[in-house]
Amino acid sequence: MPEIRPYRPTDRDAVADICVRTADNGGDSRSLYPDLELMPTIFAWPYVDLEPEFAFVLADQDRAVGYILGCADTPTFVKRFRTEWLPRVEQRYPAPTRTPETPTDHMVALLHTPERMAIPEVAGYPAHLHIDLLPAYQRAGHGRALMTRFLTALSTAGVPAVHLSMLTSNTPARTFYNRLGFHHIPVPDVDVVTYLGRTSDPQY
Repeated sequence: MPEIRPYRPTDRDAVADICVRTADNGGDSRSLYPDLELMPTIFAWPYVDLEPEFAFVLADQDRAVGYILGCADTPTFVKRFRTEWLPRVEQRYPAPTRTPETPTDHMVALLHTPERMAIPEVAGYPAHLHIDLLPAYQRAGHGRALMTRFLTALSTAGVPAVHLSMLTSNTPARTFYNRLGFHHIPVPDVDVVTYLGRTSDPQY
C-alpha cells in the first residue's frame, strides 16, 4: 500500500523521473524535452534542495511514485533560486543569448527568470507548490492525501495561504484543484496559465 513520507535524498532520481513523465501538460515529456534533467532542474530539484522540509513523496515499496514540493515564501525562494540554485546549474544550462525558438529554449529561459514566480497578484498567498503523480497512482485519493500533508506542514509553520500555477488547458487538473478548495486568482494579460490559491488550513 503506498504511503506518504518526507522526501529523502535517495528519492532524487525517482522525483526527477516523475517530473519528466508528467511535465507535458500532465503527460510524458520525454519526446518534447530530450534532456531528461531539464524539467527537474526547473520544477523539482530546486525545491527538494532548498526547502526539503516542504517536500513529501508518495512511496510504493519505498520508491517515490508521486510528490508534492513547494516553498513557504515565494519571494524568499526566488532570491535563493537566483543566488544559490542557478550557480549550480548555469554551466549545463547557460542563460539564453537569443530569442527562444525550441521548447527547450523556452524552458531554459524560464530557468533563468525565477522572478516570474513573484508576481504581485499572489502576494497574499506566499507559499507555492508543485504536485505530480505517475498515471497509475492518479484518481485514487493520493493527490488529496499529498495536498493535506503539505498544507498541514505549511499551517504548522505559520504560513497562511498557498498558490499554484497550471496550464489553463489542463482541465482535469483544474477539476482536481477545485475539489480541494482552490479558487481562481485573477492575473491580467495571462491566459495560457491559470493561478489558483487557497488557505493553508487543511480543514478548509
